[in-house]
Amino acid sequence: MKKIVVVLLTLFLFSCTTLSTLEKTKIAELESKGIRVPHEEIKSPGAAGALNILPGIGNFYLAAGTNESEQWLYGFLNLLLWPASILWGVPEAAIDASNINKKNTVYYYSYGQGAKELEKKSSH
Repeated sequence: MKKIVVVLLTLFLFSCTTLSTLEKTKIAELESKGIRVPHEEIKSPGAAGALNILPGIGNFYLAAGTNESEQWLYGFLNLLLWPASILWGVPEAAIDASNINKKNTVYYYSYGQGAKELEKKSSH
């Protein structure tokens, strides 16, 4: 039983979407300039967590319309391990949604229209 718990906890810890060092640095820079992070919520942490009460549905929600293709795999793993997957799937989906929103903000201010806004703020 202990081995199963260790495997499940390991799966939970390694299945979260993470931010790179570059993304964390960019977020700190944006926050120091008074920019709200995330600038827009493209995926709702509450909805993602709630949907993961159902087997993997929250991960499928996170994968749809994003570049987070690993969410499809996480969703299928949660589907296979349901109902036990509820224990890690709900918080994992909420954390991942938050990180996806932060990644979107970094992209927006690095390559999108926000880059021009940031340039204007820096020149003043």
